[in-house]
Amino acid sequence: QVQLVESGGGLVQAGGSLRLSCTASVGTFSGYVMGWFRQAPGQERELVAMNPWIGDPTYYPDSVKGRFTSSRDNARKMTYLQMNSLKPEDTAVYYCAAGWVPGRRREDYRYWGQGTQVTVSS
Repeated sequence: QVQLVESGGGLVQAGGSLRLSCTASVGTFSGYVMGWFRQAPGQERELVAMNPWIGDPTYYPDSVKGRFTSSRDNARKMTYLQMNSLKPEDTAVYYCAAGWVPGRRREDYRYWGQGTQVTVSS
């Protein structure tokens, strides 16, 4: 059983930064593809970063490319999402997810954290 716990959400002004962390309780963390998703009220859950195995490039959609950076620390079994130049439209619940394939769809991920709220004020 894999457990994921996010932290680091909060309220920030537009243009500010936040860093989210995700801690995994898992045997072999390095074998998982890690993703960050977000879901705003009334909207679909969308991928904002997909961090595959060490050495493979991280994927970002155009909506966050150049502003968000995801990284992972296999030794600590953690993944991070650094969010810069935040915009009000980035307001959402952010989720950490783990899967076995480098997918971009919600259904590609088997395990999910409980989510952390990020609110960006204008």
